[in-house]
Amino acid sequence: MSNIVISQIKRDHLMNLLAEGRREDGRQLDEVRKITVETGVIESAEGSAKVSLGNTTVMAGIKVIPGTPYMDAPGDGVLTTGAELIPLAHESFEPGPPSESAIELARVVDRGIRESGMIDVKKLCIKEGEEIWMVFIDIYALDYDGNLFDACNLAAVCALKTAIVPWKNYGKGEENLPMPVTCLPISVTECKIGNDLIVDPNFDEEAISAARLTVTTDDDGNFRAMQKGGRGSITRSDLSLCLDRAVEIGKQIRKIIG
Repeated sequence: MSNIVISQIKRDHLMNLLAEGRREDGRQLDEVRKITVETGVIESAEGSAKVSLGNTTVMAGIKVIPGTPYMDAPGDGVLTTGAELIPLAHESFEPGPPSESAIELARVVDRGIRESGMIDVKKLCIKEGEEIWMVFIDIYALDYDGNLFDACNLAAVCALKTAIVPWKNYGKGEENLPMPVTCLPISVTECKIGNDLIVDPNFDEEAISAARLTVTTDDDGNFRAMQKGGRGSITRSDLSLCLDRAVEIGKQIRKIIG
């Protein structure tokens, strides 16, 4: 996703704007694009959400089925996250097996959800050592204009937040129950362009960035996951700024998604 080549003229234009503390779309350096969320968009799923972050649009669907627990966690439900970058979303995406970018994307989203303890996996146990609920999170990029990391995180979190566990549907209980959600992990991605760090990079900004850092926090502002990308460096002062912004912007986004 970060290997897109843009013209030198465009690059110089963006760099000159940043040198003046400005961005092409008029945002502040620490400002996130408009977020819109629509849930319940896939009728056959146990939970689903369509999220737009500016012009980047992502859909996530949740499927929950009975399964066998892992031997080392006999009383824990299982979470699995996958992501697909379909050609519909951008001309640079190709059909076929998941690319390295799609695999990294799924892992970053999965880690934020898993390490934050968003889902109480103990409550996904049907019969310890024999049967548990398996939760599959499938994410699809529909339109790519930069920062799929945060868009996919939001889509997955919103889909899980509204999902049900189909106890009754599978004859495992008297009624279906809400997904046992404990918190809303929110990721905030920043890119480094020159000496500047910008939040929620769009397509062009992402393309000229030297480094990327995604930080995920929980409801209490605790740091739960972190992923660096790109060949450029992140200094100690850069890291401190990114962490502070992740906490504050995470609070803002939680108010938006409820």
